[in-house]
Amino acid sequence: MRQRLLSEGAKELAYEIREIVKKAVKVQALGQAIVWENIGDPIQKSGVVPQWMKEIISGLTMENSTYSYCPSKGELNTRQFLAKLNNDRGGVSISAEDILFFNGTGDAISKLYQFLKHNSRVIGPSPAYSTHSSAEAAHANADPLTYKLDHNNHWYPDLDDLYLKVKFNPNIVGILIINPDNPTGMVYPIETLKRIVEIAKEFNLFLVSDEIYLNITYNGAKAYSLSEVIEDVPGIAIKGISKELPWPGSRCGWMEYLNRDKDPEFARLCSALDNAKMLEVCSTKLPQLAIPKILGDPRYMPYRLAQNEKVGKRSKLIASILGSLPQLKFNETYGAFYNTMIFNDGILKKSQKLKIQNPEIEKLLKEWLSENDVALDKQFVYYLLAAKGICVVPISSFCSDLQGFRVTLLEENEELFIKTFTTIKEAIEEYLAS
Repeated sequence: MRQRLLSEGAKELAYEIREIVKKAVKVQALGQAIVWENIGDPIQKSGVVPQWMKEIISGLTMENSTYSYCPSKGELNTRQFLAKLNNDRGGVSISAEDILFFNGTGDAISKLYQFLKHNSRVIGPSPAYSTHSSAEAAHANADPLTYKLDHNNHWYPDLDDLYLKVKFNPNIVGILIINPDNPTGMVYPIETLKRIVEIAKEFNLFLVSDEIYLNITYNGAKAYSLSEVIEDVPGIAIKGISKELPWPGSRCGWMEYLNRDKDPEFARLCSALDNAKMLEVCSTKLPQLAIPKILGDPRYMPYRLAQNEKVGKRSKLIASILGSLPQLKFNETYGAFYNTMIFNDGILKKSQKLKIQNPEIEKLLKEWLSENDVALDKQFVYYLLAAKGICVVPISSFCSDLQGFRVTLLEENEELFIKTFTTIKEAIEEYLAS
């Protein structure tokens, strides 16, 4: 080409959660049944949308108005409904004008980083959710900036690490919180959130809180929204319905601007996001129309609480199966539907392996392992896939120096769930003993 087409940041647009699927599909084509533990799709894991929700959605499809454009910022009645939900929590109040709809939270995340100056950085947690870390790094043409989540302390943020990185990097303009967290399942304690607000206030930063799992907590935990703790610091809460209803195929998410009027630079960022959406005309309308009808239905909260209880039970089951392995650092989860296990230092070695029965799959595995600089946890993940047909995601792919893997808590079939994690336990023991 006449000039180079891609920016330096394009190399950061990796998404191992789906990249591992390409390998799993090849294994599947060679006759190996696959258990998909790589992605947080409740429907894919035997989840069922209640009939009453389907009836609400199907009823909306019978109305002519459903098929028209909606206002660029989103359906007014829905934004008013969501603003009231936020305001009922206490803390910072918002209006319908502070809410902007997107085609999924991924779209919202991409747009947020797109309009920041290239040298303006948002620091986020590590292990990092790839959609955030990749989009932020791509916008900056640089490696992601992260603060540590401490696997030796319930995966809570290392606040000293965060403070020092913010203090000595003047390009940092914002702090990202993912609460509850993906990939660790950690729920931020309120004291931690308040300290992060203090840091933002001291250095004149804005806050971003990805709250897609805000209402998915269990085993006694409570997740606090950013609006409850943010005081007068500017911030953006990112929310959606893909996990909570569940309706991942709806591609429906939104931003809630907090304290938009407290800082002129932040207000300009919010206006740029609003204007960008006007150029697209609007986001998908049907799920927006469904939100107040479903979330406002008296059957919704009992449904959500029952689902949370199921996830909490699975969290305890995983702990009973994998929690006692001495080679792992295991933390119970209290939010979202993931668990991240870390191998103890020095446990993983290049020479370790699992027995592969199918010679064609073994040939595939050798190809994968011949790639440059295959991380040790990724090598284990490849062996687990090739030998046992279980597809998980290596933690080194979540912008982390740690070695481990992430699983989901979504499988509704308890017998299969127990079998899967018992197989993972046995595979770890066999692999480390080889």
